[in-house]
Amino acid sequence: MFLKIAGPDGDAARVRVHETPGPRWFPPGTPIRRVHADVTTFVGGLRALLLQSLHPLAMAGVAGHSGYRGDPWGRLARTSTFLAFTTFGAEADAERMVQMVRDAHEKVRGTAPDGRPYAASDPHLLTWVHIAEADSFLAAHQRYGERPLTPERADEYVAQSGEVARRLGAVDVPRTTAELAEAFTRYRPELRATPAALDTAAFLLREPPLPWFTRPPYALLAAGSVALLPDWARAELGLDRWTTRVLGPTAGAVATHGIRWMMGSAERRASNVDDPHPSHARRG
Repeated sequence: MFLKIAGPDGDAARVRVHETPGPRWFPPGTPIRRVHADVTTFVGGLRALLLQSLHPLAMAGVAGHSGYRGDPWGRLARTSTFLAFTTFGAEADAERMVQMVRDAHEKVRGTAPDGRPYAASDPHLLTWVHIAEADSFLAAHQRYGERPLTPERADEYVAQSGEVARRLGAVDVPRTTAELAEAFTRYRPELRATPAALDTAAFLLREPPLPWFTRPPYALLAAGSVALLPDWARAELGLDRWTTRVLGPTAGAVATHGIRWMMGSAERRASNVDDPHPSHARRG
């Protein structure tokens, strides 16, 4: 299941990311490296997709041009590759990846079901996509990570992830956790669950394209993701059940513990990222 997220070219991309010489945007030991090296990104990534679907224009762009049902693993693989190159890769490769995404965004334009035009390159929508991702990765790390960040380091993570968002064209990007919370308050009046968002949630949570034997562990991961959603987001998506609120955090902890056992601890993964030729690296 988790190998699908890296995509068919995952091994080649991993080698290029970690073994290409040259300066990086973010040096070893920085919060963005710690958060994005942790297996909690599996939980955070799913939470981010659910949150992002609540903006009708962002959801219209996804539904009209890529969708979740047509190529869910391809979408996740592209996102994980982008995170890997921009967080850990050489500067030239990171810049190339950003330009590729900007070029792709220029082609995503259309009209939402409510008649409003949308464009993936819209700075306002880019900022929404960013804050949903940054908040989700940070929330998952703080809840399920081996070593949660201090408040100061959490602010640093928000600032570092915001650097990438600004390169993509986002505006008014938060630099601290307080500013991140304020950004959600500003966007809240624009957010609602459209039929496409509800269909996406049902697909991601109840109809994942996975073999039957991988669905139980995926269900634990999904429950942990939903439990981390804000109360209003769970309510919009029809997911605000007491079982999720009460049992979801435990399910998320079990899921991340199991993934970490398979893939190695965040400490080891972070050291592997900083050492391009680790002799003790575990493969997931």
